[in-house]
Amino acid sequence: MSEKKSRFVVSADWLQAELGKPDLRLLDASFYLPAQQRDADAEYAAGHIPGAIRFDQDKIADHSVPLPHTIPSPDLFAIEVGKLGIEEKDRIVVYDGIGMFASPRVWWLFRVMGARNVYVLDGGLDGWKSEGRPLETNVPHYEPKVFRPTYDASRVVNLDTMRDIVASGALQIADARSAGRFTALEPEPRAGMRSGHMPGARNLPSGVFANQGRFKSLPELQQTIEDAGIDLSKPVVTSCGSGITAAIVTLALESLGHTDNKLYDGSWSEWGGRDDTPVVTGPPEPVKA
Repeated sequence: MSEKKSRFVVSADWLQAELGKPDLRLLDASFYLPAQQRDADAEYAAGHIPGAIRFDQDKIADHSVPLPHTIPSPDLFAIEVGKLGIEEKDRIVVYDGIGMFASPRVWWLFRVMGARNVYVLDGGLDGWKSEGRPLETNVPHYEPKVFRPTYDASRVVNLDTMRDIVASGALQIADARSAGRFTALEPEPRAGMRSGHMPGARNLPSGVFANQGRFKSLPELQQTIEDAGIDLSKPVVTSCGSGITAAIVTLALESLGHTDNKLYDGSWSEWGGRDDTPVVTGPPEPVKA
């Protein structure tokens, strides 16, 4: 790895050369917050990378709970991605519009469900377009396949487990929300939700891991994480606003060979939306020398 880049990230040059290969499945996992004022479905219809399937994270989710895009059951996930013509042994490349925003969540989701050949496109669709690469408006259709999930429940944290983690301090907590939301200087975008952070959490805003949608080098990722006070020799649980951008931190950790990590799926939508969970405000404690 001479360029010292993540082994989970592929370049636009590589992807363009692989388009049309029978074992390749390309997923448009674009997702936007209201403040971003972009429509993922409309952008997909206007032009997507040839062969890309739209992967809607709000549709392929557990709708029995009130939280947004909650991880679906393995059986439901297998049914839905099987309809898209995806097997667990396929090479799967995920992208989003911005690049390194929503696509790592789908990368993480497939890996939790047992797929191993899963990658994220560096630069996203915006980068692809800026380089004048091919687009299509046709919606591809693949023959349904059987996706055989091997669900790793140890990589997903629920509310009860998160309570224990916060109370005991057993795991480091990396919060991917903005510094303003983390410190409570800015309100949460979801109405009726407290600002602040979990006791003991460290702030790693999701935007610090990429430049113009392109993932930073491994040395840069390591420096960013360590500067936030995260010890890479110890276990980590990642969190964010609703479980999407926490996966960017997970991708950075895994890229550095850190495998003892979990993702809090409910994230701040769950924790900050309750009145029986501890919340603190202001900056995190100083990093110990």
